[in-house]
Amino acid sequence: MKLLYELNDKPPAGSTVLLAIQHMLASIGGIIAVPLIVGTAIGLPTSDVVTLINAALFISGAFTIIQCIGFGPVGIRLPVVMGSSFAFLGIAIGIGKADGVSGIMGAALVGACMVIVSAFFMEQIRKLFPPVVSGVVVTLIGLTILPVAMNWVGDAPAGSEHFATLPKLFLAAISLLVVLLVATYAKGSVAASAIVIGLAGGYLVALSMGMVDMKQIGEASWFAAPEPLKFGLSFSWPAIVSMCLAYIVVIAEATGDFLALASNCHRTISGKDLKRGLLGDGIGSAVGSFFGAMPLASFSQNVGIVGITGVASRYVVGTTGALLILAGLFPKFGALAVTVPKPVLGGVGFIMFGMIAYAGIRMLVKAADTRRNALVICVSLAAGLAVTIKPSLLQHLHHDIAQLLHSGITTGTIVAVVLNLVLPKSKEDVHAERQAEEEEMNSEHTIPLSEDTAEPAMASTSSQSDVSTDQPSKPTQ
Repeated sequence: MKLLYELNDKPPAGSTVLLAIQHMLASIGGIIAVPLIVGTAIGLPTSDVVTLINAALFISGAFTIIQCIGFGPVGIRLPVVMGSSFAFLGIAIGIGKADGVSGIMGAALVGACMVIVSAFFMEQIRKLFPPVVSGVVVTLIGLTILPVAMNWVGDAPAGSEHFATLPKLFLAAISLLVVLLVATYAKGSVAASAIVIGLAGGYLVALSMGMVDMKQIGEASWFAAPEPLKFGLSFSWPAIVSMCLAYIVVIAEATGDFLALASNCHRTISGKDLKRGLLGDGIGSAVGSFFGAMPLASFSQNVGIVGITGVASRYVVGTTGALLILAGLFPKFGALAVTVPKPVLGGVGFIMFGMIAYAGIRMLVKAADTRRNALVICVSLAAGLAVTIKPSLLQHLHHDIAQLLHSGITTGTIVAVVLNLVLPKSKEDVHAERQAEEEEMNSEHTIPLSEDTAEPAMASTSSQSDVSTDQPSKPTQ
């Protein structure tokens, strides 16, 4: 897909705001959901739940800007939206019930420090992610996140008679149809705004059907500033170990998100780039723990928006960060976006998440076509999807191991990395990989990110995109 706006482009102000709102609408529900669910589950009063939500929006916005624009050695300089990660949901509830919010924040702080340390070894970690492995990771991110969109469409507990009723399915279908029509037939900035137009179209239909609950706007206060250490910090080893396991999941997911995002932006990324991105994740979570924000991670759905719209400008997503900060300071502003019905989000989610899987499949197709690579791909994809579809497969494992492997992304990544390391390479495998690498070098599909800045190291010669996961100077996958 040819990019409408490239990484360092600055669209007109009006287009920038419209495109930024699109990213905000796609992410704000997820950012709010984690503190809302955790706060409610552990029995916090409404005022404290609101504080958690405001902190999540504010910190997410601040570190979205840092990831996009960069701050010294921190920030990957790609259009990354940061937000509260669902990977921490179950663990945070368990810690919160035992140790309160202070226990969650203390464990999050220690786990964030682990991420910061890990970031300095990304050059070594990156060697574990050649094209065949990174393609699996990115594909699993798209496939395993699809149930989120399905649950948005259902908008009720699974098995309930209210799950995915006909009006909800209709709303999701309308939103999806609007996105498809706009992306197919419109041009320029209008086509680039397909997601937000789809959300708006679904929202208007939902209003006419009486399916929008406006009371959240009326109940929200006008202004609320972040409150440092409102909940305090406390530390316990069980909480820290559990949280660190969750952070391992996030490191794997963040690496995949960065690879997929770089592919959509027509860039290759180096180990240094990944280090800067993970530093943004780690420092963001550490700072967030002082302000009562749940741990941060990159948002996969926004990777899909970049892919479908062709808008890779990091300044657009940086503006999204500013809007999230405003939402954190003015809860009524954020409450308006939260009133978008979940079925509407689910309809556009199918496209957003599908685009991520497409990016991974594109990487796998261009990997060396060998039997060895086929085994790595098939077994790791199957393993990742198995624990996603049937979590009960892990019920007899030790709790800590089951907690680590419950994410299909993590399981698939571990299997792919291990198989890629232990399966022997024949002479034919080596020859095929070299041939695939040479073909990619000759095609010059991507533009490497500069080692020291986010400026492109060379001019683009193609509208196609791949992600290098071997050597920074070689545009492979």
